Amino acid sequence: MDFAFLFETFVSLISAIPLTLELAATSIALGAILALAIALCRLSGIFVLEWLARSYVFVFRGTPLLVQIFLIYYGLGQFPAVRHSILWPFLRDPYWCAVFALTVNTAAYASEIIRGGLLSVPFGQVEAARACGMPRLMQFRRIVLPLAIRQALPGYSNEMIAMVKATSLASIITLMEVTGVAGRIISETYRAIEVFIVAGAIYLAINFVLTRFVHIVEHWLSPHLRQPIAHSPAAKVAPALEGDAQ
Repeated sequence: MDFAFLFETFVSLISAIPLTLELAATSIALGAILALAIALCRLSGIFVLEWLARSYVFVFRGTPLLVQIFLIYYGLGQFPAVRHSILWPFLRDPYWCAVFALTVNTAAYASEIIRGGLLSVPFGQVEAARACGMPRLMQFRRIVLPLAIRQALPGYSNEMIAMVKATSLASIITLMEVTGVAGRIISETYRAIEVFIVAGAIYLAINFVLTRFVHIVEHWLSPHLRQPIAHSPAAKVAPALEGDAQ
C-alpha cells in the first residue's frame, strides 16, 4: 500500500462528495413524497388507484436500477415526442436523468415501507381522534402520519443507505460523483485496489453519519422509550427539608 497515493486519491475524491450527497438527498426527498402518494393510493380502496400503485411497485421493484437508468437516459431520447416536449431540457441532462431514475426506484421500495407504517397505527388512536372531533385531514396530519413515520423509520433508514450507495451507478451516464472520479483515477493509474478502498471508506463514512442522524430522529420521535431522568437522593431530601423548615 502506498499511503501517499491513498492520500492523493482521497483528496481527489473529496471534490466528488458534494455531487454524491446532492444526488442522494434530492432522490430521497422527492422519492419520499412520491412514496407517500403511492402508499395512500394502495390504501385508498379505489380499484383504479390501487391497481396503478401495485403495477408501479411491481415494475420498479422487479427491474434493476441499472436498467432503469439506461432506459431513462438512452431510451427516452429515442422518441421524437419526448425530444420536442418541455421535458427534454431536463431529460437530456445526465444529472436529472440520474435523479429521476433514483427517485422512481426508491419510491417503489419506500412506498411499501410507508404503507406498513400506516397499517401499524393502532385503530384505537384513530377512534380517539374521531371522538375528539378531529377532521380526517387533521387525524392524518397529527395522529396517523407521526405514528407511521416512527414505525417506518428503521426500515426507511435502510432504503436511504441503499440510495447513497446506488448513486454510484450514476457514473455510467458520465456523472463524476465518487465512483465516477474513482473510475477515472483507475483508468489513469491502473491501481484499482487502493482507489476502491478509499472510495469504499468515503461511502462508509457517509452512511455512518446518516445512521447516526436517523438514530437521533428515532430517539426524538420515541419519547416513551427514553430512560427517565434519575434524581439523586439529595435532590429528593432538599424539598422535604424546606417543607419542614416552613
